[in-house]
Amino acid sequence: MTMTPKRTRWIAVAAVAGLLVAALVLLALRIPFSSEILRKRLVATLADRLDSEVELGELTLRLFPRLHAVGSGLAIHHKGRRDVPPLISAEKFTVDADLVGLWRRHVSHVRLDGLKIQVPPGERHDEEAEKAEDAEKAAKRLPLGSGNAGHVASGRQVVIDVVEAPEAAVIIIPRNPEKTPKTWSLHTLFVHSVSANTTMPFEALLTNGVPPGQIATEGSFGPWHRDDPGHTPVNGAFTFENADLSVFKGISGILSAKGTYQGRLETIDVHGETDTPDFMVNISGHKVPLHAKYHAIVDGTNGDTKLEQIDASFLKTALVARGGVYDVKGVKGRRVTLDVTMDQARIEDVMMLAVKTPNAPMTGALRLGTKFELPPGDQDVIDKLRLAGHFAIGGGRFTDADVQRKINDMSARARGETETAGEQAQKVASDFSGQFALGNGVLALERLTFNIPGAVVELKGQYALQRETLAFLGNLFMDAKVSEATTGWKSVLLKVVDPLFRKDGQTVIPLKISGTRNNPAFGMDVRRVFKRAS
Repeated sequence: MTMTPKRTRWIAVAAVAGLLVAALVLLALRIPFSSEILRKRLVATLADRLDSEVELGELTLRLFPRLHAVGSGLAIHHKGRRDVPPLISAEKFTVDADLVGLWRRHVSHVRLDGLKIQVPPGERHDEEAEKAEDAEKAAKRLPLGSGNAGHVASGRQVVIDVVEAPEAAVIIIPRNPEKTPKTWSLHTLFVHSVSANTTMPFEALLTNGVPPGQIATEGSFGPWHRDDPGHTPVNGAFTFENADLSVFKGISGILSAKGTYQGRLETIDVHGETDTPDFMVNISGHKVPLHAKYHAIVDGTNGDTKLEQIDASFLKTALVARGGVYDVKGVKGRRVTLDVTMDQARIEDVMMLAVKTPNAPMTGALRLGTKFELPPGDQDVIDKLRLAGHFAIGGGRFTDADVQRKINDMSARARGETETAGEQAQKVASDFSGQFALGNGVLALERLTFNIPGAVVELKGQYALQRETLAFLGNLFMDAKVSEATTGWKSVLLKVVDPLFRKDGQTVIPLKISGTRNNPAFGMDVRRVFKRAS
């Protein structure tokens, strides 16, 4: 779901390549008497058309039996910037056309070998400067289809039937020079009916960087907005196959996705869905099928993504999330922030993602709301994940027979029904609610309330996910007196201490819980008992 921007940025290759070769063919229609004159004219025209500094090595031209032009060493520095690599470079380009086609201003085929589009970081502006720039851009815009718009070339245009760019690359240069540039490799790219003022169909196959996988896409692009490239229209559909999620430390699974996109480069509206049949959080070792549908708004010029809505499901649990994926200055990777809501969930499904036991320790209905933040970085997902929210579990029952038996017994004794305690106790349901925060691999429960018939437990503490250790303090509130929770001689002896634990018509017993998840230690916090008595 944080992959969407990577499916759209490379599309600029099509438009830029089309403009380059269109200018080249325009010159070819006015054939000079030497290749050197043609080379100089091409450099001057590209510099004017693209508002750039242009470098071109050799250029050769053959007129018969068909027009065939070959160039090498092309480099275009947009707006003359020399502080970053060339915006566009190609090791070699070839143009092929026949005389009849040229008469009709059509070129049959253009091939760009070794094409690289290296997108520099955008310039930072203060708020007033940005407003002025936006106003200037808006003043230049005309409705799409306006033939005399200032952002498109005027006059009759040459059309290239097919532009081919095998093994091209789109490289996003970060603002921080210490960060590694992001590279997308386009194995194949074909653009049809290329012209400065037209919508151009395309198809491409590329490798996604993170997570690695193959993306196939087709759609249309253009016309290109020279003064405001981010306003250039784009739409299409994509499929994403065999994306290996194990590149993210702490999770694994093979993801596939499909979807559609439309809009402009600066605001691309994306609808898609993903399937990961073997998704796993490594700490648990359990694989679950994960499916998601999403709606996102992508800024194709910088990759920032606003997640309008995600509807995800695994096993019999559903969740809804909204948020975004954003770049972080000075840090490798992107930050994911989400508001997550679970109104139709099961605690056993969630536990299958987080605990190692063959079966979930508890079953029951779960309602949850949380702030989700996944910072960039190379740490395990469990260690860097941040959560803060609230939850409620209704009708919870423990799957371990011994644990559930203790809960049953506790409920019976808390009601003073000692004759039904032990094996004869009724199997009771437990209700939980509380507030929690997760950070650095530690789950902190700010307020945990545990209800069973006859008793309420309130706890506060933490659980370390990797070590599976417990550290909680709280109170047990019972309807019955301490002496009424047992039988025989113990009941007689405990009558002496009943007043020590009785408060406002309830028995209040200070608790402490330690040990591990598999071997918890429950006990009365004697220190707090006598502190309260004094």
